[in-house]
Amino acid sequence: MTDTPSPRLQNLPIAWFAMIMGLGGLTVAWHKTETLLALPLAFSPWLLGLTSGLFAALSLLYLVKIVRHRPAVLKEWGHPVKMHFVPSFSIALILLSIAWLPYSAAYSKLLWLVGVCVHLLLTFHVITQWMHQTKFEIVHLNPAWFIPVVGNILVPIAGVAHAPADISWFFFGIGLLFWLPLLTIILYRVIFHGSLPERLMPTLFILIAPPAVAFLSYLRLTGGEVDAFAMVLYHAALFFTLLLFFQLRWFTRLRFFLSWWAYSFPLAAITLATLTLYEQTGGVVYLRMAGILLGIVTVVILGLLIRTGVAVARRDICVEE
Repeated sequence: MTDTPSPRLQNLPIAWFAMIMGLGGLTVAWHKTETLLALPLAFSPWLLGLTSGLFAALSLLYLVKIVRHRPAVLKEWGHPVKMHFVPSFSIALILLSIAWLPYSAAYSKLLWLVGVCVHLLLTFHVITQWMHQTKFEIVHLNPAWFIPVVGNILVPIAGVAHAPADISWFFFGIGLLFWLPLLTIILYRVIFHGSLPERLMPTLFILIAPPAVAFLSYLRLTGGEVDAFAMVLYHAALFFTLLLFFQLRWFTRLRFFLSWWAYSFPLAAITLATLTLYEQTGGVVYLRMAGILLGIVTVVILGLLIRTGVAVARRDICVEE
């Protein structure tokens, strides 16, 4: 393959938007921390600017790819594994709407409306593929399958501020409905059909995100009261976090792939959930846990930015697989 800009653009993966998901989650987590603790320094506005700028740049690049390399885009969108990363674009929009909400309700609403509409269409598309295609095999299954359908559970976090509550309940119901059966199938796949390929191993961290985000959305929908169901959701997320930390020796052996960004958003989600639980209960243990988690996710995302920059400089990313 010739080393020219065109082939690299042709191989630009949609999974790049997982970077925006991670940075968006980190932005919201830092803003929550600054608000709760009244910190004298504010990092979240800088993170918001960085995340928004990267999203705009990636969106422009991918739009050019759609125009210039339509066959490559269609191939990616029809791939049994890669197609599940396509909705990371709409998830990124929804996360940006959450991050912008404290600064501009109007801009947040615009991002939310576009993100929700696109994500619903992508949800319909993916489920239709599941129901009518014969190309899927059990080895194709991985936690990234959560993104298209369970990703709907993110909608109420900003949605309760922008639309009637029934709309947020609709999306919350979709996400909750698909979380448990998909979790069951994924556990079946990894237990009885061997470990995930090295490239997809980081996606196991996505197991943390559905219950953590469901906890946040449920509190937004119910007015912030931490009831028994909310505690079940939070502690399910905490269990998966501890389980994956227990397996760190497997993850530290992996070569760098763009899929490493799967570490970022789930860690940000459990951090934000822990901060919210502290806000609602006042439990000091949750504040201490949140501080540890915030430190971890900040270091992880900083490391991911460095490793990604090195990989881009070495031209290890955006190459034909």
